[in-house]
Amino acid sequence: MAKVRAAGNRLRHGLRGVKLSMPDDRAMLADPRRALRVSGFLLLAALVLYLLMWFTSTRDVLQWFDDRVYGFVPHLRASWAVSAAKSLDFLGGTWCSWTLRVLVFAVLIWRRHWLHLAAFLLAVITSEALIGTTKALIDRPRPPGSLIGTSGASFPSGHAVAAAVTAVGVVIALLPAGHTRWVWERRAALYVSVIAMSRVFLGAHWATDVLAGALLGSGIAIGWPALLVCWRTELTDRPSPAEP
Repeated sequence: MAKVRAAGNRLRHGLRGVKLSMPDDRAMLADPRRALRVSGFLLLAALVLYLLMWFTSTRDVLQWFDDRVYGFVPHLRASWAVSAAKSLDFLGGTWCSWTLRVLVFAVLIWRRHWLHLAAFLLAVITSEALIGTTKALIDRPRPPGSLIGTSGASFPSGHAVAAAVTAVGVVIALLPAGHTRWVWERRAALYVSVIAMSRVFLGAHWATDVLAGALLGSGIAIGWPALLVCWRTELTDRPSPAEP
């Protein structure tokens, strides 16, 4: 009887080990607690910008910086550069972003990577909810003389938020942790930076609008996977009541 009980305990421990190695678990993030710290830093930086924008005295300081950038940008607007910026603006716009997101949803469902799907879906939902809410809260006017059509308030940049959530979220959702993901993470950061700068270049946003948007979107895209993996790990590592 003792041998049977010992064999059962070994089997339970073995199954728990298999569960931990499943691709829908810790493989999404090699170090979820480090990812939580990175997400927290990015979100804290975004919050600082929000608070600086909220108070009139500090908003004037940010506006001074934005005015310097706004005055310098027109000197760079060669015709080819404007055309390239408009193409980037379309690439980071609603149609392209949502098309890519839907494709990623489909791939994750096909792969049956439910934790990845939940993390990416929650990041998208959270970011979309925060864009409209915080734009209405801050209610910052757009820069005058935009070269493209705009609507709504200026802070934060919805394009920057969406680009960061989509690019960073896609890399985490589709690629396993490792060197390849690290390479694509840098490419995602470059993509977000270029999309953000194109909005400033075209006069659709102030510089601090896109900075806050990129920080917020990146923090959300990293934060949800980290939270879910930590939660899943906590549940998996919890001792079974049946164990002695």
